Amino acid sequence: MTPIRVMSVFGTRPEAIKMAPLVKELSRRKDVESLCCVTAQHREMLDSVLDIFKIKPDYDLDIMEPRQTLSTITTKCLLGLERALQEARPDLVLVHGDTSTAFSAALAAFYGKIPVGHVEAGLRTYDRYSPYPEEMNRTLIGDLANLHFSPTAANRENLRREGIEKGIYLTGNTVIDAMATTVREDFSFGTEVLNTLDYQGKKVITVTCHRRENYGQPMEDIMAALVHLAGTHPEVELVYPVHLSPVVQEAAHRHLDGMENVYLIPPLDVEEMHNLMARSYLVMTDSGGLQEEAPALGKPVLVLRRETERPEAVEAGTVKLAGVEYDNIVALAHELLTDRLAYEAMAHAVNPYGDGHACERIADAIEYTFGLRDKPPAEFGA
Repeated sequence: MTPIRVMSVFGTRPEAIKMAPLVKELSRRKDVESLCCVTAQHREMLDSVLDIFKIKPDYDLDIMEPRQTLSTITTKCLLGLERALQEARPDLVLVHGDTSTAFSAALAAFYGKIPVGHVEAGLRTYDRYSPYPEEMNRTLIGDLANLHFSPTAANRENLRREGIEKGIYLTGNTVIDAMATTVREDFSFGTEVLNTLDYQGKKVITVTCHRRENYGQPMEDIMAALVHLAGTHPEVELVYPVHLSPVVQEAAHRHLDGMENVYLIPPLDVEEMHNLMARSYLVMTDSGGLQEEAPALGKPVLVLRRETERPEAVEAGTVKLAGVEYDNIVALAHELLTDRLAYEAMAHAVNPYGDGHACERIADAIEYTFGLRDKPPAEFGA
């Protein structure tokens, strides 16, 4: 029997982290021919993940250019993917999440009348401009997709409210699968300063802040709050891998340069980030993925955004929505630094995002869809 030809498409580091274990799982299935296409929307950060998971793309569109815009990303992805899909002729295209690469790949597959599977389907804030452009990207992918792999029951219900009933599978999040590969007690950091931090005697806080909707005053307030926390809590060591965006670089260095307990370092690869979080006391972030990853490591998360498309962690108690206002960020961080009971309540809450078997469920669902399996996979949490 001819194997199912499945092409996984991704282009950014967060996508790669979550798709890499799925690409590996599909490659182990005898009934699947697993193809990988990268757009390289993020070049350096993407390549580090490919190296860690030992994935060699079958197609590399290499679209990244200086100061690229959403329009150039989308246009170059569409044109490159049109050619790749015509050559590869996959039976299914898999995209992940909410990036411009994912939206472009789903649209290109639709134009080619190729079914689309959406990994991490059903996340919503219901504010089309926050996160921007991600909220509309994932909503539009939901309209284009044939298969919807939802990490949580709440994600599945979002899809059902939008009239999507068929092809939904409750899988858990693939990032939890990835962490089984990346987090190790004997890990040695390539970023040397991270090997010198006092993880036992100090309270190390991992920080990320890079989202477009936080540009401007929100980012100014976030940076000011970080300055205050570092200045008033000598027990803290604040580690901030600064995104390559010129806007983020300028703001971070203008506010935080010269503070002796603040470490502004280059972006980390997935192994370093996961192992840094595993050794940290607290995570403060506007990232989506870190909201899922840190709770799996037992680390409280303060989300530096006005809303989150991951409310399950807020409900479970592993995450608090700090917003972008200076006073609220400072107050919530201060509480976790000084109130042991408040800290323990968040650190020991149950992670709602996965059990490390999401990729198996997705691969099983694909085989079931194509008639190679009698029963659909058991749902995550069942």
